[in-house]
Amino acid sequence: MRHHRSSLARLALCVLSLSSFFSFNAAAKIVEDKRWVAATVVNGAGKHVSRQIMVTIFYDDAAPQPYPALILNHGRATTARGHQELGRAQYSEISRWFAERGFIVAVPTRIGYGVTGGEDVESSGACANRNYPPAYAAGAAQTLTVLEYLRGWKEVAKDQAVIMGQSFGGAIAVTAAAMNIAGVQAAINFAGGGGGNPDTHPAKPCSPDRLKQLFSDYGKTARIPALWIYTENDKYFGPKLPRQWFDAFKASGGIGEFVLYAPNGSDGHGLFIHAPDIWKPRVTQFLRANGFPDFK
Repeated sequence: MRHHRSSLARLALCVLSLSSFFSFNAAAKIVEDKRWVAATVVNGAGKHVSRQIMVTIFYDDAAPQPYPALILNHGRATTARGHQELGRAQYSEISRWFAERGFIVAVPTRIGYGVTGGEDVESSGACANRNYPPAYAAGAAQTLTVLEYLRGWKEVAKDQAVIMGQSFGGAIAVTAAAMNIAGVQAAINFAGGGGGNPDTHPAKPCSPDRLKQLFSDYGKTARIPALWIYTENDKYFGPKLPRQWFDAFKASGGIGEFVLYAPNGSDGHGLFIHAPDIWKPRVTQFLRANGFPDFK
């Protein structure tokens, strides 16, 4: 009897070990790929700039295909050195979270940043006289290029996509919404805007009225639902200006929802990166309501 019980114990331990092994492998099925993609943009001076941009791609090789696409854009540092120090944009934890839920996620390192390098095609000029539209148009052009690249894969859906971004990248998401790109079903803007600097002029971005006009103009053509997410203690833009920008966007005809979270950390501008558990339920709800009912 003791021998029988001992055998059963060993068998149970073996089954448990195998179960742990397969569970680990099931959790380790996210593929991270790196590709160079040719892009051409027009900068604020009207110059055409072409360069190979680095794109980091995440997907679950066991998820149903074709994958819906999600383009995730990074922000913009306040200094040229900060642009260089970006390295390779990834947002690995967040990208994997979306990949685990069926998306193929592409994170471009845009022209002028990190490993992609090149001239600063997203500069909008002096603080008191910002020219924002060309800067965001350059970011949106690269976004569309990456989306079309993904759609060239047989594993990727041609009619299901989301554009998302943080800070400057969040404003690019709204720019994309105004373009009504075929097959793009939603845009998500995390702390989007421009001209902010928490060190030299906290909560007072450069030329805020021009940003308000920019978003108002976007609202005239945007027919893709957009989720705008900000925090009360955003040191780049503060709590009031983003609401004004959203109201201008919506008053012009834009479709969207605005969420203002309570203060988070020392600077809520980093909510996207530092506190994903706060925004994940709201993003899940938004995606379920706008073309992705099975998103979990």
